[in-house]
Amino acid sequence: MQMKKIALQGIVLASAVAAQAAYAQSSVTLYGIVDAGFTYSNNQRGNSAWQATQGNVQGSRWGLTGVEDLGGGTKATFRLEDGFSAETGALGQGGRIFGRSAWVALGNAKWGTVTLGRQYNSVQDYLWQEQPNGVGALSQYANAIYDNDDINNTYRTNNAVKYTTPTFSGFTADAMYAFSNTAGAFGSNRAWSVGADYVNGPIRLDAAYSLVDSPAINTAGAAPSDNYYSTSSSIIGNVARNQVWGAGGAYTFGPAIVSLLYTNSTFDIIGGGRLHFANYEANVRYWLTPATQLAAGYIYTNQKANTATAGNAHYNQIAIGGDYFLSKSTDLYLNGIYQRGSGANAWIEGIGAPSSTSSQVAVVTGIRHKF
Repeated sequence: MQMKKIALQGIVLASAVAAQAAYAQSSVTLYGIVDAGFTYSNNQRGNSAWQATQGNVQGSRWGLTGVEDLGGGTKATFRLEDGFSAETGALGQGGRIFGRSAWVALGNAKWGTVTLGRQYNSVQDYLWQEQPNGVGALSQYANAIYDNDDINNTYRTNNAVKYTTPTFSGFTADAMYAFSNTAGAFGSNRAWSVGADYVNGPIRLDAAYSLVDSPAINTAGAAPSDNYYSTSSSIIGNVARNQVWGAGGAYTFGPAIVSLLYTNSTFDIIGGGRLHFANYEANVRYWLTPATQLAAGYIYTNQKANTATAGNAHYNQIAIGGDYFLSKSTDLYLNGIYQRGSGANAWIEGIGAPSSTSSQVAVVTGIRHKF
């Protein structure tokens, strides 16, 4: 009887240990960013403005990530990420609950990862590493005019299936296809992209391409109409076809990182004509101290257009900024941005309205907390 009791206790203990081990193989993490501050702009349709703004350096968000180890190097993962306004509490990305990301994936260390859901395309996956704000001290206002290359995530892609390779000797690549989800219109509002990067010590190289056919013609497709470019916030709208490609590189010199990036974006307009943007970007980030990062960026954009509302123009933009970390989780930032247009009025990315002249200035400061 005593032996049976001991055996039963052993079984119970083993079951508890096995259950705990199984539980340890799965995890869910809550994370987020809250970014809020103030922005001054000298000219929005002829008027200066002092505004409470949010998401200046990074969009405010909260999210859940999860992973389950299935054994043999295979894992199931997911991400659900909600964007919101820290100033008003409103949902971002067209009012979606998980508008920034909503996907599930199955991955293997040897064979790569397949991801399904709302996610970033290959241009966004890789080229943000060299853009002026990226992981540095500059805000979204330092990016290319109208976010014409979508690296500042004007829209994300629905109905997407993506394959990402394992990393081989510093090389990683991915390919994505997003469905139109409309019967009888397989080729309308669909998207695909490819991209790759190479990292070796201080060197980083990235390249990517994306294409969307008939974006924003409905809310069911790859690029939904309630979360895409609009003529209310740019000169881009009524797009029949959108292509973006680019390449860039970065080199780390001790506490400094120097980056170069070229992007090329084309919008064929439904009513006729085309918008074309070529962006030449350079920036440097420097850690003055372990708690202080300084940055400067320059963008030259050449715009060629023959639409009813836009013509040829070019823009020069300079941004400078600093970031001071109060802790690993909390930092204070200050940025200044100047843009000058030729052939068109200036309009700094993220500012609510264009200048009434060829120049525009913005100064932004705020606090960012990560959890």
